[in-house]
Amino acid sequence: MLAAMPPTPPTPPDRGETRIRDRGDACPGALRLHTADDGGLARLRVPAGVLTARQVDVLAASAEALGDGALSITSRGNVELRGLGEGCGAELAALLRKTGLLPSDSHERVRNVVASPLAGLDGLGCADVQLWARELDELLCASDWAAGLSGRFLFALDDGRGDVAGLGADVTLLAEPGGAAVLRVGPQAFRVRTADAPRAALAAAEAFLAAANAAGTGAWRVRELPAGRDVALGAYLEAAGVAAELFPFGARPALEDGHPAGPLPGVAQGAEGWALSVGAPLGRLTVRQVRALLPAPGGEVRLTPWRGVVVPGFADRDAADARLAALTRAGFVTGPDSAWYGVGACTGRPGCAKSLSDVRADAAPGGRGGGLPVYWSGCERRCGHPHGAYVDVVATGGDRYEVNGSPVTRTALADAVTAASRTRK
Repeated sequence: MLAAMPPTPPTPPDRGETRIRDRGDACPGALRLHTADDGGLARLRVPAGVLTARQVDVLAASAEALGDGALSITSRGNVELRGLGEGCGAELAALLRKTGLLPSDSHERVRNVVASPLAGLDGLGCADVQLWARELDELLCASDWAAGLSGRFLFALDDGRGDVAGLGADVTLLAEPGGAAVLRVGPQAFRVRTADAPRAALAAAEAFLAAANAAGTGAWRVRELPAGRDVALGAYLEAAGVAAELFPFGARPALEDGHPAGPLPGVAQGAEGWALSVGAPLGRLTVRQVRALLPAPGGEVRLTPWRGVVVPGFADRDAADARLAALTRAGFVTGPDSAWYGVGACTGRPGCAKSLSDVRADAAPGGRGGGLPVYWSGCERRCGHPHGAYVDVVATGGDRYEVNGSPVTRTALADAVTAASRTRK
């Protein structure tokens, strides 16, 4: 049975990040490419992380023909292609459109939806939130105003197991037994019917956008709204025809559970077959590894916010075990005893001009002893870092790093990281 890691200490909603955004959101997309030191970068939003066999194949072919021959899985379960050649944007967009990966040019950067990756597979959740994700994506793309959301605005759809509810989303839906869901936006929470959940999430996003426009600070996310400028959530739910009951924030501990590390690598049995979960070492997959994931025609894979992949649809345990063994040989993280389990890193040098080190080369696998996750950052921005408790390894220039804020030389780095990972914060 695949299980979530024990939750780490909760992180309360933060309203202390108020800032003035005096420029537009430059977050990369599939159409708006970012120029990095290693070439063009495209970030493709994949709601709930779901990809069909054809889409997986097209992404592999795109990375091979247009990019650096690899794909990155982001901390939101999206996909990045790096090393793209100059002038290939139109060709990439055409490939994505043909496979349904670009349903709306105007909304492509706002389709940030994470969902419990094992929903509907292992029988543990209260609702199949993958269905919510599909409906929410359709509603987003059909709403003209939604194109005004930031490319960083995030929806989290949790089936009740508490895995994605702790990822710091702007709008969180948490399924409950009995056909209800809790909608959370900042300090507010409402209980809504399961059937209304996607429409409630969309109404919450519209309410935020109205609050952000009224504040005049250019806020991209809920936590950036000025103190006292709350989202008028109840009014927008009523306008959308969603029956909602005010839910006292903090009354249910599950609303503020910590941040599990996602499904453990391995095999799980569900009501309708078997599924497996694997990790991408440092979030990067070569084209060969991507093609090793290809499901049967009509099947799918699900990218996770923990830079992993869930592959459902195996008829029996033997078939699932055989695929897991093949993915082990292909270099995936297929068990919690893997040397790379729990180790992550940003792009680092040479791809990022702001990085002070080649953190992917420096990142040391293994030695964590089952302790905290370890994340390596090339600079103080800490791009892509995990939520919850983790070992914070940051390059500071030359041969020096900081491990949880303490200066460390390169020669002592491995021992310092190992010691920190075994000490829970």
